[in-house]
Amino acid sequence: MKKKKTLIFFIIILFFIFVFSFNSSSFAWGDPEIVSKINSAFENIKDWIIKISTPAAAVAVGTGVFMKKFSFGDEEKIRTGKKLIKGALFSYGFILAIDLILSAIKSLIG
Repeated sequence: MKKKKTLIFFIIILFFIFVFSFNSSSFAWGDPEIVSKINSAFENIKDWIIKISTPAAAVAVGTGVFMKKFSFGDEEKIRTGKKLIKGALFSYGFILAIDLILSAIKSLIG
């Protein structure tokens, strides 16, 4: 009886060593389907944000420039135009920096 328990224990230990010693990619199991769908959805969202941020920043900077140009000496409109230009450029730079950081992380992981 003692030998049977030790044999079962030894087989279980070997099984766990075998299962957890190999990388899952060596068996070509890959990611589950839901993880692949979520990853592709986030990639699509990131691409969409990058594509839409360029024209949005251009419109915001253009609006700020026109506000400064056609302020006719009104200091409040000049300040608002400058804030709009600075905010648009900062936001666009932030989005591009986040994209760069995510690409660097993805290249390190994958």
